[in-house]
Amino acid sequence: MSQRLTLAIDAMSGDRGPSVVVPAVVELLRDSADVELALVGHPGDIETHLATVPSGERSRIRVVPASEVVTMDEPPAEALRRKRDSSMRVAINLVKSGEARACVSAGNTGALMATARFVLKTLPGVDRPAILSAIPSADGHTHMLDLGANSSATARQLCEFAVMGAVVAHDVHGLAQPRVGLLNIGTEEIKGNDVLRQAHQWLRSSTLNYTGFVEGDQILSGDVDVVVTDGFTGNVALKTIEGVARTLAGIAREEFRRSPANRLMALVASPMLRRLAARVDPRRYNGATLVGLNGVVVKSHGGADSVAFANAVRTAMLEARKGVPTQISELLQAQDFGTEAT
Repeated sequence: MSQRLTLAIDAMSGDRGPSVVVPAVVELLRDSADVELALVGHPGDIETHLATVPSGERSRIRVVPASEVVTMDEPPAEALRRKRDSSMRVAINLVKSGEARACVSAGNTGALMATARFVLKTLPGVDRPAILSAIPSADGHTHMLDLGANSSATARQLCEFAVMGAVVAHDVHGLAQPRVGLLNIGTEEIKGNDVLRQAHQWLRSSTLNYTGFVEGDQILSGDVDVVVTDGFTGNVALKTIEGVARTLAGIAREEFRRSPANRLMALVASPMLRRLAARVDPRRYNGATLVGLNGVVVKSHGGADSVAFANAVRTAMLEARKGVPTQISELLQAQDFGTEAT
């Protein structure tokens, strides 16, 4: 019998807490016989939602008490300093102690990153951790980082992000030689600032499958598997993509309702529209990884439903099983990115 995989789940954070977390993890336990869960938070609240869970799944769930909850608008420094018994902190502590192989939380992103970095530390050779997520693209999905952990990045940090993204794309999503691109304002060698051009040179000499500079219109094109940028640019790009998707969906609904003929067209096209909606459903891509840490930590969207939260937990399972932190550390050691100019 294979060794069981234990995951620590912050059951209290996010918009709906245990009411979303418990149904999500129970469904996951049905599909994964080798997984055990530590649900962290207020025992009374969690047990209320566990009351109807079948005994088979319930036997693989342990409730770990935590007396505090980090709110979504709480400053990260305050959460780190004042809430040492928060469900978020206790869940991350379980990874640090080795009682769990990964942590999943739908809580405050800044607080989660600050706490995880303080408790777990960064991997050897990693200057700063980053936030990575998969986003839909023309032929599946693209991995993008950083999505907000670092408002700026040095050339070496961008190279480290490239390694992290390549490992996740390879180990978790099965891409043999993930194509890595560096986001810039043009694809020509002379484009961009000194930081981007230096990172470009180092990445060209690396063992990664680096394809060069990519522009914003290539993020979703399928031309590359990993898009690397700083957290400011990455977060703006991600929010822009999300906003465009919502706007186009709203325009489409408005047009289909405009006349009886348009409503008939919508009815005829409904099978295609359902397939399109399924391909770009944000719940499929829920679960951003905090890469570069000495442990697996996955951030779920705060407003995630049970389907989306379950996908975040699945991401954590895959990364824990593949040993993503170890793979990142080993691939980083194989690179020579040089020294930053002073």
